[in-house]
Amino acid sequence: MAQQAFCVDLGKCIGCNACVIACKQWRELPDAIARRVVYDLPEKLVESPLRNYLSVSCNHCDNPGCMSGCPAGAYTKNDQGIVVHNPDVCVGCKLCEWTCPYNVPTFDETAGVMNKCDMCVGRTDNPGQPACAEFCPVDAIQVYNVEQIPEGYQRGVDGYPDVNLTGANIYVKLPDVVKQYTI
Repeated sequence: MAQQAFCVDLGKCIGCNACVIACKQWRELPDAIARRVVYDLPEKLVESPLRNYLSVSCNHCDNPGCMSGCPAGAYTKNDQGIVVHNPDVCVGCKLCEWTCPYNVPTFDETAGVMNKCDMCVGRTDNPGQPACAEFCPVDAIQVYNVEQIPEGYQRGVDGYPDVNLTGANIYVKLPDVVKQYTI
């Protein structure tokens, strides 16, 4: 099985939320549901005095907590390693929300079921790249097979829950440290 992963370049991300908006528009999500969130990272985590942001969604884990915690069997992992949620099977019990250490599944009050990123499975526009990656104006988000991730990326980042808990497939490229100059 090939495992797909999100790769986020913190040196490029400007925190504009275009990825969040693209996801919401592509999936026609209600206001209360966000499959992707952009976090403002504290300076001490990335050792850079510049503002840094981390865009995250489902990590499509090797051993997904959401999948193991779902009593209805609403989660599956496809042949690309993408964790897919089936709302037709979901009973809305929220156990997946509690068993995901990354707070990814979100309860959709209107539909009465959970909702989460599926890396835009089935998207025919620009196959291989989800809407969040395609519409990022600075190309800070890309999807790669984990065996083809470019050099310079690390799995996870300090301050984010431990990626080893479930084998989270989020890879981050830290920004270059800005040298301090005295005037």
